[in-house]
Amino acid sequence: MAKMVLLPVLLSFLLLPFASLALTQDFCVADLSCSDTPSGYPCKSSVTANDFYYHGLAAKGKINTLIQAAVTPAFVGQFPGVNGLGISAARLDMEVGGVVPLHSHPAGSELLFVTQGTVAAGFISSGSNTPYYKTLYAGDIMVFPQGLLHYQYNAGTGPAVALVAFSSANPGLQITDFALFANNLPSAIVEKVTFLDDATVKKLKSVLGGSG
Repeated sequence: MAKMVLLPVLLSFLLLPFASLALTQDFCVADLSCSDTPSGYPCKSSVTANDFYYHGLAAKGKINTLIQAAVTPAFVGQFPGVNGLGISAARLDMEVGGVVPLHSHPAGSELLFVTQGTVAAGFISSGSNTPYYKTLYAGDIMVFPQGLLHYQYNAGTGPAVALVAFSSANPGLQITDFALFANNLPSAIVEKVTFLDDATVKKLKSVLGGSG
């Protein structure tokens, strides 16, 4: 019984040094010359004000002609100062007819803030497959919970711009269409798991650059 009582006390003392480190370390700017890890990048030994500054979202991103949209990230890979802080950002530009297809961010929730134009956006819950969707105008925001499939598209008559915040320094991105049709997974398997016919699968693979 005494051993059972002492175990939590012992564990508490073992964890104290780590708690102290977390409280006394103000930041950990990513050393991008090293590999990323589940807990983030190692810290740079020499830090300047430039590590906490990023100008990459000031200009319109390069439009992808397939989706008529551009997503410009300010994740840890572009903005080392957010390493370990649980935040990052991005800029979304959409031409008329532009769309960001169904996708998910496995490591972070998303907050979308529309600054120009009209954006239709929504997400689908994982349990009941309930869709939640709205039309957003300049000044509107919408949140997309972590890991859930969601989309945005330009629902207006002019260009749309939005700024995006994430609850992770590296939220990740998986676009459903690209995951299914932009790789070399055999068409027969894709047809089996999507209930699509062979002609449709082959067409989508051709459009998105897949094979097999």
